[in-house]
Amino acid sequence: MKKRSKKVLEEERLCCCEYVNRHGDRSHVAACFCDCEDLDDACDRFLKREPQKSESMSQVAEVVTDRLRVPWLWGGARKVDLSIIPPLVLLPVLLRLAALHYLLGMVVMTALPGLVLWYYYFTHRKKGQTLFFLSLALFSLSYMYYLFITEVFPNGDLGLVQLTVVTVGVLLTLVALIYTKRDPGILRPNQEAVHSTVTYYTPPADRDPAVSGGRQEVTMVSNRAGLMEQVGDELKESNKRNWCPVCRVVQPPRAGHCRICGVCVQRLDHHCVWINSCVGQANHRSFLLTLVLFLLTSLYGISLVLQSVCPKQRLFTALLYCPGVYNQYSTALCFTCAWYCSIVTGGLLHLLVVQVINVSYNVTEREARVALRDKTALSACWGLVVDTGIYSRGFRDNWAEFMTMGENLSPPSPAPTDLV
Repeated sequence: MKKRSKKVLEEERLCCCEYVNRHGDRSHVAACFCDCEDLDDACDRFLKREPQKSESMSQVAEVVTDRLRVPWLWGGARKVDLSIIPPLVLLPVLLRLAALHYLLGMVVMTALPGLVLWYYYFTHRKKGQTLFFLSLALFSLSYMYYLFITEVFPNGDLGLVQLTVVTVGVLLTLVALIYTKRDPGILRPNQEAVHSTVTYYTPPADRDPAVSGGRQEVTMVSNRAGLMEQVGDELKESNKRNWCPVCRVVQPPRAGHCRICGVCVQRLDHHCVWINSCVGQANHRSFLLTLVLFLLTSLYGISLVLQSVCPKQRLFTALLYCPGVYNQYSTALCFTCAWYCSIVTGGLLHLLVVQVINVSYNVTEREARVALRDKTALSACWGLVVDTGIYSRGFRDNWAEFMTMGENLSPPSPAPTDLV
């Protein structure tokens, strides 16, 4: 306890450029190339043409990840996740490369979604968290807005009204995203029950039975009896519920454990990589609101861009046929960004359609996948519509339940030690 308290005090007293490294030692961001034994050993083996150790590259990667920090005003330098960097570098480079020629544009617009899908399935198979998709989403939104201000608005026939609408749409999308990431409805154990059980096994010194002459033992036994009566009713229902050994909580109906986040979420729908968080009972409504706001803002922005770079073409045909758009690099860049936004909008529109259908049938994405796997549900439209027939009460009642489910969060789950 003393070592832990000293470590906490050291972390509180860290300046903006200091941090505690993975070995528990105090370090500085300026010393990022100092005392790197793992890297020195790997370089020595490479120069001597000796085989590398099996764990050499992983150790070097851990050192680089631990030392890649950004100075912070509170609590020392913060660690930077390496998955944030690729979208910040690749997206502007690829979009500007695609604006050089229409053939390059076709190659980039075909390869970019393929790379993103490949990385998605790669990370989904490993069941690990990554900030790549959240970084890509936020940077895409900010970079498209930056190009809209610097390229489209000065050169197009747009007024302050259009600029205000786009700005408000971007801000509302960010606010809805922040609210969505707050809490999906994580299940937490009953801390009062855990405390009472710990007190039963390790009583404080001033309440030791040896000191109080056995009176404390009677009190704790009565507390224990009352606790067992309280848990007895829950044990009768626990046969119908799922017990999570990882989170050590009793899952209510429709709850699930997310292997990526490592928590149990009430009415778990799915883990969304684009927000790097689960979608559950507490944030499902705000998640749909974020999708709607983003899609409306994106569609409106794409229409303004196409009207600016292809004023003589109809809105629905300008994206496929816009003669002379590659004569100027500025218009070609705007046209390329409109294509990129259209691809992203199409993917998120599909996600929104699936979510709306699931809500209409009162089924979560997790329940739909399990039902399709076990062949216990009715499906239509190539699996787009899944009806399990368990919780559905009609279109109107399903949406009424969805709009009010955030107000009916379950209480904390009983602790597993109460059952001992």
